[in-house]
Amino acid sequence: MHADLVIVGAGMVGLTLAALVAPSGLKIKVLESRDVDLKGISDWEGSARQQGFDPRVSALTIASQQALNVAGVWSRMQDKRVTPYTGMDVWDGEGTGNIQFQSSELHESCLGHIVENRVTVTALCEALAQLDNVELIAAAEVVDLSEPDDQQLRTIQLANGWKLSASLVVAADGALSDTRRLAGIGMWEWDYGHHAIVTTVKTEQPHQSTCWQRFTDDGPLALLPLDSDDGDHYCSIVWSTSPDHAGELMALDEVEFCEALGLAIEQRLGRISWTDRRFVFPLRQRHARQYVKPGFAAIGDAAHTIHPLAGQGVNLGLMDAAALAEVILDSVRDAEPWHSEYVLKRFQRSRQSENLQMAATMEGFRRLFGTGQPLARLLRNAGMSLMNNLSPVKNHIVMQAMGLSGELPRLARRPIRS
Repeated sequence: MHADLVIVGAGMVGLTLAALVAPSGLKIKVLESRDVDLKGISDWEGSARQQGFDPRVSALTIASQQALNVAGVWSRMQDKRVTPYTGMDVWDGEGTGNIQFQSSELHESCLGHIVENRVTVTALCEALAQLDNVELIAAAEVVDLSEPDDQQLRTIQLANGWKLSASLVVAADGALSDTRRLAGIGMWEWDYGHHAIVTTVKTEQPHQSTCWQRFTDDGPLALLPLDSDDGDHYCSIVWSTSPDHAGELMALDEVEFCEALGLAIEQRLGRISWTDRRFVFPLRQRHARQYVKPGFAAIGDAAHTIHPLAGQGVNLGLMDAAALAEVILDSVRDAEPWHSEYVLKRFQRSRQSENLQMAATMEGFRRLFGTGQPLARLLRNAGMSLMNNLSPVKNHIVMQAMGLSGELPRLARRPIRS
């Protein structure tokens, strides 16, 4: 088989890239290694939504919302389930530092949206299924990837014996990307020394459309609001802590875990009355030594992963998708060799520095709040309180975090309001 563009990985980032590039008319195939029913995903998602929340959620910025809107899926997501949040309350659990953000201070309806990952994936699959030039292929495990041949085509070997040739292969298959490895791209990586526990909980008090985050010497704990037909008493949690503490928390029964969580979040939303099944995973920072080669590019977690303390991981991936789509669309329009390394390096230049800067910022925050030294504690508490009272500085920071300012791909910029 042949395609102009083969995207390996049918997650949020890979599917978004396919949807954004589709208007070019290029023949696109999206490969998913798991044996999942991509055509019947709508029925599955609807049934799953009735049963509860996806433990994997993302805090999507305004820029990510815009990219998904251009991809033609944001309204589909709203028809399923998204939760806008209008406030953020962040405090130092070992001191008095506190900083609060409100969308009203920016004259915005919200700061962003908490969205279950399966909602985003399902909406993208639904939209792509309607396009003649895009094909989704499940149970397609990549086992080999050739170098470009005389026609500048790469050949992909699948575990089932199939072979595909493509002008451009994009790795969007996650942090442990086999496709990136097969392309010969190495990674810088190190262990954060944290494990993250994720689940859904029910709180005594309503979540107030606010993201709550407490920093401790052992790691950050976040409660993210979730809306449902049952009201506004549900939150998704991301509890980053030491491996030993994570093991202790995972060993607790439901009642004990709810009590421990309530104490850890200082009862900001009252008693924790229920928790769904808990999941835990180790946290590592990774960054690809390069993003592109001739006929190859890596995006999303296949190119970089960061600590989830600011919820920026998937947003960085969606900005990768928007930036790469922009380069492809522009070069196809201008009759340039859109799959050449020369053209693809435009994408690398636009995203690599941004992603490295965000990784460095998150590492700085992690180290600042991960120390119990009295002087460092005093400085960070004073700094948080000072910033909370400096509205121009605080609003500038939150606008960048929301994707309302700074360097953004064209496809992720919100239209200027008249």
